[in-house]
Amino acid sequence: MKGRTIAITIVVVLVVLVGGIFFVGAQKGKPITANTTEGKVAQIIKNNQCLSCHSTNPEGVWYENFPIISGIIETDRTNSLRYIDLEAVVKQLEAGEQVSQVDLAKIEQSMLNESMPKANYKFMHWGTGYNDEEKDIITEWVQTTRATHYSNGLAVAEFANDAVSPLPDSVPYDEAKAALGLKLYHDTRLSADNTVACATCHVLNTGGVDNLKFSEGIDGQFGGINAPTVYNASYNIQQFWNGRAADLQEQAAGPPLNPVEMGSTDFNQIIEKLQKDTGYVDEFAAIYGSEGITQNSITDAIAEFEKTLITPNSRFDQYLKGDTNALSADEIAGYELFKENNCATCHVGPSMGGQSFEYLGITADYYADRGTEISADDEGLFGFTNNESDKYKFKTPSLRNIELTAPYFHDGSQETLDAAVKAMFKYQLNKPSPNQGDVDKIVLFLKTLTGENEFMSYDSLANLIKP
Repeated sequence: MKGRTIAITIVVVLVVLVGGIFFVGAQKGKPITANTTEGKVAQIIKNNQCLSCHSTNPEGVWYENFPIISGIIETDRTNSLRYIDLEAVVKQLEAGEQVSQVDLAKIEQSMLNESMPKANYKFMHWGTGYNDEEKDIITEWVQTTRATHYSNGLAVAEFANDAVSPLPDSVPYDEAKAALGLKLYHDTRLSADNTVACATCHVLNTGGVDNLKFSEGIDGQFGGINAPTVYNASYNIQQFWNGRAADLQEQAAGPPLNPVEMGSTDFNQIIEKLQKDTGYVDEFAAIYGSEGITQNSITDAIAEFEKTLITPNSRFDQYLKGDTNALSADEIAGYELFKENNCATCHVGPSMGGQSFEYLGITADYYADRGTEISADDEGLFGFTNNESDKYKFKTPSLRNIELTAPYFHDGSQETLDAAVKAMFKYQLNKPSPNQGDVDKIVLFLKTLTGENEFMSYDSLANLIKP
């Protein structure tokens, strides 16, 4: 039986290799005929058979049902689609729609690292892979798209086309609404028993978090997911770990009605309490007119305040803006390692995160290693979309002020930055034993991302909140 298995394997490999030669002859050198850059990029992706794996409807290959090979293909397709859906990218390109910062960065990095196609795919298809012309077209498209649609113009030329960018020093906002939102953010009357405020879990002078694995709500109840920082949350494409809120205002409406967090039955219960406060009545009337105190005006004011919670002027921002002395040699080396190890494919933009939902455990089984029962909170984006392919995908967290916001991950399972970085190496990069020196440098770099906001330095916020 063993000899027969070996014989079958040899035959399969020979057949696939011979088929691969014909495959390459058919595919290699296909002309690029599209008229636009976007069309050319789409054509290159299709010509290189990227959609054989990076697609919800993968293009079949003639040998995919062969013994042994079928298992390899199934694994490759599963992991490839978890990383990036190039079918969706092609559709965006052909429709003239904007490709996300994250997809741009992932495609660019695969060119720089020459990591695609994978070695086993090349083994089956001799000579396949991007040629120099294709690489140049894709790289130029990425850089032009990033510069046109995503650059905020704050970085010096050397870093102008990096996937990350400096935070702006300020953003426009309505001062009156933000001042009201500050009060509401700290008002425990938004909770059923008048004990919990937004600021209870998202503490402004401790990095926008409470530094607990899970936060405590009313009646001593604990949630099942780690409280993310409120700082720089305005840059997120969606809110909450599973993206169930479209923006800050929709997010602000969630915790007050969550039975574990703040426990109010509805906003009418909250409004009734706030209407007894004549100061609030006057302030809402001055800002919102006849609308007065409503769910909309309450959440709008809180969201407006949260817009102000950006944290610019980190040492890393200073470095990107041209201050070559802002970082040490080891910190700069950490940034280079950060990019080389694909961290800057998901942690992009000014907030260095919040732009996509990524699968936790692409290269190793995170939950099996964790050893505890998988809960609904562990299912990520699936809890919002009910799409099976979204299970275990979470919004990539911002790395801004990351040294202040331990513990890490949606389940608060990583107590230190060192542990979090090593976990990323193992579960996302297939590097279970990273060089400790590299990890140390990346951690040093991450600590340069701590920025400034007036609320971060106050020992007490009471003097800022008028009764």
